Order: sequence, then structure tokens, then C-alpha cells
Amino acid sequence: MSAEDQIKETITANDVVLFMKGTKSMPQCGFSSRVAGVLNYMGVDFADVNVLEDEGIRQGIKDFSDWPTIPQLYVKGEFVGGCDIITEMTLSGELDAMFAENGVTFDKDAAEKIREANA
Repeated sequence: MSAEDQIKETITANDVVLFMKGTKSMPQCGFSSRVAGVLNYMGVDFADVNVLEDEGIRQGIKDFSDWPTIPQLYVKGEFVGGCDIITEMTLSGELDAMFAENGVTFDKDAAEKIREANA
């Protein structure tokens, strides 16, 4: 199976997918750690794909999304963005709205606590 086919299969089979360096329990870079930390803190059930384990996936996800950096977040098969975009969306409440619109379960109180801590 090609890297593109693996990527398509992964984002189709999971409501929320984070392509990252490392895993959600052991991120291997600060940017991946920040996004995984937000998702974990908000109680989002997400699939993590460690791009460090497969060079084909590591380059393939960049080509697939036409986005040059990792991490990359997908919700319901749609590319959302990388670390800076997810951080901004979390702080503005846009990420909550996207999860709610797409039926993704998350802890609204935790999302509010993130915003309060960064106000």
C-alpha cells in the first residue's frame, strides 16, 4: 500500500488524527507535544501517527496536505493545520466549535481552562 493510501485510510477510519513526531504519550518534539497536550487535556479521542517510524509517511503527509511541517491535525478527514493554527484555534474557541460541529467529544471545561490560563 502506498503512503498516500495509508494516509487516506487512516484519516477516513478515525474522526481525529494527529500526524506527529513521536506518540501522544511520548511526543518527540515541542510542536507535536503542544498539539497532543491540548488534545489530551481536552479529552479528545484521537489517533496518533508517528511520522518518525516511516519516512514514506513523513514525506507523504507533507505532500498529501501540501503543508510543509509536522504536526498535522485532521478532523473528519479534513486537514485543520499545524501547531500554530491549532494553538490559535484553541485560544479563540474555534477548535471547540469544529469539534462540536463534527460530533467529536471533548471536555468543554478543559478547553475553557486552557483559554483562562492563556488570557
